[in-house]
Amino acid sequence: MTATRLIKAALAEDIHTGDVTSWLVVPKGQCARARVVARSSGILAGITICRQVFLTVDRSTRVEPQLADGARFSRGSTLARVVGYARPMLAAERTALNFLQHLSGIATVTRRFVDAVRGTGTVILDTRKTTPGWRQLEKYAVRCGGGTNHRLGLYDRILIKDNHVAIAGSITEALRRCRGRALAKDIEVRNLDEFREALAAHARRILLDNMTVAQMKQAVTLAHGKAKLEASGGVTLKTVRRIAETGVDYISVGAITHSAPAADIALDFEG
Repeated sequence: MTATRLIKAALAEDIHTGDVTSWLVVPKGQCARARVVARSSGILAGITICRQVFLTVDRSTRVEPQLADGARFSRGSTLARVVGYARPMLAAERTALNFLQHLSGIATVTRRFVDAVRGTGTVILDTRKTTPGWRQLEKYAVRCGGGTNHRLGLYDRILIKDNHVAIAGSITEALRRCRGRALAKDIEVRNLDEFREALAAHARRILLDNMTVAQMKQAVTLAHGKAKLEASGGVTLKTVRRIAETGVDYISVGAITHSAPAADIALDFEG
């Protein structure tokens, strides 16, 4: 889903027939100034989406971002200034913050993983474990945090998983059936025996699923540069550095999208 469609759907869900509280409390035509303020530190993502939400409700609202996506912010930082009519600003507030908090939360967690493996040469990847409808934005937030996108969906990369292998009958046969396709090809293996079979079948990128650090080290030695290796499964900030130091090329982390806590960001009106 595009950002525009997602914003319109989110606003329709929240405002529906109108912001009844603001209609009653705030005089029509009253102007206001506000700041989008960080209540914690993190990495910014979604400031342009935040601006778009305010403009979707009222094109006359002026939103001036103070930082760009990908920038580091600290507690108390002003992320944007907002000037306009008070009623539409209040109507847009929650939806704008929802986008900004969620995406900045993903960027912030991603940066922690990227920082944890710095100097190893290992790349942090995201996965397809995203909120339905939000994938494009969530993967954008991963990039803001310094991570790298893996496939966007089932259509843009071949990834042979255990169930594909079960249906095909073997790793070798599954790879054979994908031979000649222009798309990049990955294959998932669960142990060193499967890894050896994938290597023998000339796999060029192999995903090591839930392997131990010792098994990963052995896989790196066996690959000897003949295939790119990706570690996956249950990766945390406590374990990611040790995994990177095995020499794998990539580490995919589902948690950076499916479990990232929202950044603490608020809209403060000025008197």
